[in-house]
Order: sequence, then C-alpha cells, then structure tokens
Amino acid sequence: MSASVYIGLLGGLALFLYGMQMMSAGMEAAMGNKMKQILEKLTSNRIKGVLVGALITAVIQSSSATTVMVVGFVNSGMMTLRQAVWIIMGANIGTTITGQLIALDVGEIAPLIAFIGVAAIVFTKNVRAHHIGNILAGLGILFIGMNMMGESMKPLSENEAFVDILTKFENPVLGIFAGMIFTAIIQSSSASVGILQTLAVSGAIGFDSAVFVLFGQNIGTCITALLASIGTSRNARRTTVIHISFNIIGTIIFTTLCLLTPVVSIVEGFTPTDVSKQIANMHTIFNITTTLLLIPVGGYLAKFAELILKDTVDEEDDHITLKYIQNIKNINDEQFGVSAMSLDSAKKEIARMMEMAKNNVGLAFDTFKNYDFASVTEVSKKEEDIDFLYKEISRYISRVMTHQRTETGSKVFNSLFTIASNIERISDHAMNVGGYSKLIKEREIKFSDIAMEEIDEIKVMCDELLSELFKDSKDVVAWHGKVAAMEQKVDDMTKEFRNNMFTRVRKGLCKDEGSIVFSEMLTDFERIGDHSLNIADEIMNIKLAGY
Repeated sequence: MSASVYIGLLGGLALFLYGMQMMSAGMEAAMGNKMKQILEKLTSNRIKGVLVGALITAVIQSSSATTVMVVGFVNSGMMTLRQAVWIIMGANIGTTITGQLIALDVGEIAPLIAFIGVAAIVFTKNVRAHHIGNILAGLGILFIGMNMMGESMKPLSENEAFVDILTKFENPVLGIFAGMIFTAIIQSSSASVGILQTLAVSGAIGFDSAVFVLFGQNIGTCITALLASIGTSRNARRTTVIHISFNIIGTIIFTTLCLLTPVVSIVEGFTPTDVSKQIANMHTIFNITTTLLLIPVGGYLAKFAELILKDTVDEEDDHITLKYIQNIKNINDEQFGVSAMSLDSAKKEIARMMEMAKNNVGLAFDTFKNYDFASVTEVSKKEEDIDFLYKEISRYISRVMTHQRTETGSKVFNSLFTIASNIERISDHAMNVGGYSKLIKEREIKFSDIAMEEIDEIKVMCDELLSELFKDSKDVVAWHGKVAAMEQKVDDMTKEFRNNMFTRVRKGLCKDEGSIVFSEMLTDFERIGDHSLNIADEIMNIKLAGY
C-alpha cells in the first residue's frame, strides 16, 4: 500500500474528529448556562432522560462526549446516578444518527454545509450566529473527512493482506474485540462505525462479519468515559460502570441473536443493495432495542453499579479535600458540558468554603468573649482548611477560565474568584478575633458587662449578615439592597461601640490595653461587613448575567 493511503486515512480521521470537536464547542457556547436548567427540567423521568441523551448526542455526534459530560455532572452533584442511567441510554441511540447520515450520503452536500457555517463565522458579527456557524462548519468538515477516508480505503479492498485480516472477523469473538480495541484507540464510536461502513462499501468486509465488529465498537466507546472518571467521586465512576454494563448486555443479546436467529438476514433484507445502510440500521436497532429492554430495569443497573463500587466509610482525619471539584489534572478543556459542570462545582465548593468561614467567625467571637485560648487552635485549624480550599478553588477557576467560550462566562468565573478571595479574607479576620484571646489571657484583660453585651450583638450581627449571603432570592436587586443595609448597620454599630468604648475609658471603666484589643476587634468586625458586601456585589452580577 502506498503512503497516500495512510495519509488519506489519517487526514480524513483528523477532519472527522475535528468536525465533531467544532460541533461540540459550538453547542457548548450556544447553550451556555442553560445546560444545567435543561438537564434539571428534562431528566425528571426516564423517558425524558433518554430523549435528552439522544438529542444531545445527535447534535454533537459523539456518545463518548455525552457520557463524559454525564460523568462530570454526576461528579459535581448536578445529576443523580439514576438520572445518568437514562441519559446514557439516550446517548447510545443518538450516536446512531451519524451512521444513518453517512448511509444517506449527506457527504455529497458536506462542502455546502461547511461553507454556510464558515460564512456565518466570517461575515456576521452576531455572537449566536458564530456559535451556529461552528456547529454547521463542524458538521460539514465531519463528512468531508468521512468522504476523504472513503476515497483512501478503496484500494484496500484489493489488498490481499488487508482482506485476509478482515476475513478473521467472521469469528464473532475476534470481530467484537477488533471493534472494541479500534474504537477505544480513536475514542469515537461514530468515527469507527463510519470507517466500518466505508470498508463495507469498498467490499473489504461483508455485513455478516461487520455486525460483530459493530457490537464491539459499542463497548470500545466506553473507554473515553472510563478515562474521564479517574480521580472523580464514587458516583461518577459508577456512571461509567452503567455505561459499560449497558453495552456489554446489548452485545451479549445481539451476538446470541445473530448466531441463533436470522437477524442478520432480516436487517440485510431491508436494504439488499446498500451495505452502508445495513450497518447503520443494525447500529440503530442494536441501541434502540437494548434501551427498550433495559429501561424497565434501569434502576437495577444503578444498583449493580453501587454493588460493584460499594460505599466506603472514610476514616476521620484532619486532612481536608475538595468535595465537589474533580481532579484538576483530569479536566478535558474541550469536553462538552465542561462550562456548566465547572461553574456548578465551583459554586458548591465556594458555598462550602463560605459555610466554614461563617462558622469560624462565630467560633472566633465566642473565643474572644470567653477568653478561651484553647479554642484558638480550632479557629486556626479551620483557617488553614479555608486557606487550602481558597488555593485549590483559585487554581481550578484559573484553569477553566482560560477556556471559556463566552465573555459573559469569563466574567462569571472572575466573580467567583472574587467571592472566594473575600471569603478567605473574612476567615482571616476571624483568625484575628480569635487570636486576641491569647493577649487577653496573658494580660488578664477584663471587659465590662456593657462591652460583653456589645460583643454578643456583634456576633449575632455577623451571623445574620453571613447567613443572608446564602439566601437564594428571586429579586436579587432587592436582596442586595438588604445586604447593603445590613453592612451599613455594621458600620453604624462599629462607630457606636467605639464611641462607647472611649466613654468607658474616660470614666475609668476600661483599661488602655483592653480598649486597644476591643478597638482592633471592632476593625475586624467592620472588615467582615465590607467583605460580605463585596460578595453580595459579585453574587448579584452573576445572577443578573443569568447564571
């Protein structure tokens, strides 16, 4: 075989995969923050879930991308394991669309589709038109790549060595393994099925052998999700188990049917002269039938995954880890749905960090009031945990921000970064307040009853203000106004209590050292209010942007 054959194959495959990536990117940018809302609304029952999985996969032409997205959503807590079952089933149906389009020879108009897409990108300034252009250009390039592979493979049908290898696929086990390994290598069942159709059209492989390769391809496509699940939560890894189980069960059922019944002949009879359509039809029948058979027992697939990956009781230790953000090293920048899952993961991790900071503020004021030097160690430990989360969240946001496809998305992640920074500063001030107890204990500083009452009021005010930041109000502008009013109250209280302190000093009710410590504590109180308002500002910006 000449080098041109290999070059044509590789070039065609490259165009095919790049076209899928373009479609995925265009779809991701077009949907933006709507991804989570769509999934929440349309996965409420199994039928809707299957339809959503099929639709998304049909658009982006990759069940692997859909399944990887689902793994990420389950890992971030956006989707339950049960919801994931239906999406995965639908994804297996949606991936058959590529084969059907190839069988219909849509490739004939592929250059026109690509031209329309590129024209939308180049000659229009509308952002949404650019996203749609990416989708169309990607679709056109995908089929141009498939046609290129087809032209390159024609000489292979006359190559004895190549044909000899393919004849071995008449053995069902070898055919399944061949399809599985090839698809695992290129990580695209759509591409591998398209190549199988091209081989069959060229006469290199018969339909009776191609069906077993086809079944193996459905298993091989699971490798992408398997790789994506490394380093994720147990539930996310269970999603991959469900995906693999679905395709293995389907392969066992259809291999048995093909060996014991005339299923191959029946499907072949639908389009006797078109082997490409025969493969496309078998692919569709395989996935729809398997889905129909497994929909009633989808819950058992989830239970089976839970049985394979059992829950473990984590040992109590002092080491804090990220809970919602997956391993940063495993982020696939081009992964479909990565923006939605990254945003949701960051929000949840920041909310967790905020809850820890709120608790630490309360503990710090208790420590200050009760001169409890022993509790300073606990405040300090919580501060270290919050610092760790801030560092890891900041790394995560910095990583995903550089790959945002919309300006609004970038601004939202920038707001999240600012929120995390302000939470970390609130915790710093809590550490300051708690740390004063050491000086209070060493110098035997005593506060008056009035000062103790003021400390109680300060603690209550901090708790109310920080609690307000967790509320999800429909009228975000009114909510922000309430937070701003509370922050103003913090400023007023700071001024009032500082004046009261000076009065006590003049009357001899408060010693100089006590007044200095009390004044420093008031400064931290005021700063906590300032940072809380900063957080509210960014939350309002995020809400008004529709995220």
